[in-house]
Amino acid sequence: MPSNKNVQGGKAFGLLKEQQKQKLEEINKEYLEDQKYRDEEGLAEKLESLKNKYAEFDLNDEGEIEMMGLKRMMEKLGVPKTHLELKKMIVEVTGGSSNTINYRDFVKMMLGKRSAVLKLVLLFEDKANSTPCKPDGPPPKRDITSLP
Repeated sequence: MPSNKNVQGGKAFGLLKEQQKQKLEEINKEYLEDQKYRDEEGLAEKLESLKNKYAEFDLNDEGEIEMMGLKRMMEKLGVPKTHLELKKMIVEVTGGSSNTINYRDFVKMMLGKRSAVLKLVLLFEDKANSTPCKPDGPPPKRDITSLP
């Protein structure tokens, strides 16, 4: 999606976001049909989660995460990085072919066996968000004999 379009919000912005999500969905279908990833457990749910996460940090709405989007992602995860570290992360994900992370590279990194720094941070965030730190509800009743 070219950035020379003057999209300010409202209906046009909604249409732009919908087109972007459709493109990401087409790429997800390619991964679902790919023999290489057929054995992946819960692939459809993982791809849907990755699509939403990717769309959140695609700041320029062109289907690519640039350095500022990556910087925002790292800050939101509580792991701020310098520009040099961000450049290294982008090179690690794209193999040095681009200054931005496209969705295919992002999914390949997240589903692949290689452990990229970005992948580890995102996986850590998922685990931190999924497991509650403290139990829900009131604490269990204790009697005087159970105290130290």
